[in-house]
Order: sequence, then C-alpha cells, then structure tokens
Amino acid sequence: MQLLILLIWLSAIFVIFFAFYKALTLTKKIPGGLVRQSWKLLYYLIGLLAVGYLTIPLFPRLPETSRDFIVGVISLAGAIFIVKVINLFFKIIKDVGL
Repeated sequence: MQLLILLIWLSAIFVIFFAFYKALTLTKKIPGGLVRQSWKLLYYLIGLLAVGYLTIPLFPRLPETSRDFIVGVISLAGAIFIVKVINLFFKIIKDVGL
C-alpha cells in the first residue's frame, strides 16, 4: 500500500511540474495587462503547490504537526488557485463579449 501511495504522489508531482512548465511557456505569450497579471499569480500558485507536493512524500520523517501545516497550506493554495482560474475565465469571457 505504501508503494501505491508513493506512486500516486510521484505522479502528482510529475503532473504539477508539467503544469508549471506549460504555465511558464504560456506566460511568455500573454500580452501585458490584467490577464497577464492574473496569470503570473496562477504561475506562482502552481509553484507553491509543486513545493508542497514535493514536501509530503519526500519527507516522511517530519513531525505530524508540520505535515498537517503543510497539507493545510497546500489546500489553501489549491483553493485560491481554483478561485483565480474561475475569475480569470470570467474576465476572458467579459473581454470576448459573451
């Protein structure tokens, strides 16, 4: 079971770093303004999530309270990320005129 959990975490780490790479390449293509500013925040949140994802499976000897704190920070960053993505889509829809 521990091996399965580790494989799931390693898969999540791979996916989040792939998202980080895609966000970086997309950041270079977005013109300045509010959309670019919002996208940069999303880029930083992806980075924070990636660091958190690395922390949990690769540091199993952390005290339980430290792990709980890290999981809380990861969850908060994920929730902020979701809200920012939704707000970004609303801004794009408004700019497009839908």
